[in-house]
Amino acid sequence: MTTFEAYLDAHSGTLLNEDMVTILSNIAEATRQISDKLRSSSLSGLTGATDAINIQGETQKPLDILSNEIMLEACRKSPAVAFAVSEELDAEVLIHPAGEYAMIFDPLDGSSNLDVNVTVGTIFSIIEASSAAEILKNGRSQLAAGYAAYGPQTNLVLAIGNGVQIFTLDQHGVYVMTTADARIAPETKEFAINAARRPSWDDVITEYVDGSIGTPGYNMRWVGSMVADTHRIFNRGGIFLYPADRSKPASGGRLRLLYEANPIGFLVEAAGGSAIAGKTAILDIEPTSLHQRVPVIFGSRQEVAKISQAYCIARTIETV
Repeated sequence: MTTFEAYLDAHSGTLLNEDMVTILSNIAEATRQISDKLRSSSLSGLTGATDAINIQGETQKPLDILSNEIMLEACRKSPAVAFAVSEELDAEVLIHPAGEYAMIFDPLDGSSNLDVNVTVGTIFSIIEASSAAEILKNGRSQLAAGYAAYGPQTNLVLAIGNGVQIFTLDQHGVYVMTTADARIAPETKEFAINAARRPSWDDVITEYVDGSIGTPGYNMRWVGSMVADTHRIFNRGGIFLYPADRSKPASGGRLRLLYEANPIGFLVEAAGGSAIAGKTAILDIEPTSLHQRVPVIFGSRQEVAKISQAYCIARTIETV
């Protein structure tokens, strides 16, 4: 069996330098700690909400705050990390002035589902950034990305440029590889979307969903936790849609580019899938702010291509 640490060591000096190995090892340790806290959260009084509101305008849960601090500690233990960027923080935080990298993360994705025992996760991305001005880079600048999914099992999913590897936390607290070079099935008959937001969809998404519902064999799934929906797609294919919202034209979407869309897009492409934001590949978007929001559509390549082609046709009609 290949452990997470052995996998990193095997790629040290080729895909990873010593600093990156240290950063990723500390991230893995942070996710172990978060997994432990989640397992006993009801017994430890870490449920419910606090009076605090984050930069997103969202009420913070105790575990949001605790998970954020655990991830920040992983940054502090990594001398090469210059900056930390988190969903829970207003601005980037300087960690080590001599560092060369930024760790960008959503410490606890899907935390609104915590009290009903639904899978939640930690999403992370690493880029080169020795100054704050270098943090706003497109997704193709990512050196590594991944997520931890905390459910019946705790899984750590990682891409460092040579495919996607999935590790499972065993009873001894060791991450063991359970899927090597994970691939997203190119075809699917399963889609995930929040149907309650139908009035805000554009015509392309409305027509896609209506057509899918009318096609025999198609199923709709929606967890409301991005990591949970993503992990299902890695295991059995499918497509995830959180499209542009007509009710919020200024933001363009609801999911955050740097620490949600970019790392997931990086993983999806590394596994043979596609990730778009309407008419544009997610990884090609040039960010303009730390908490920028974008539409997100990703998953099985052929299904995403249907939507991409529909947007291209719609754009051609608009320009005629």
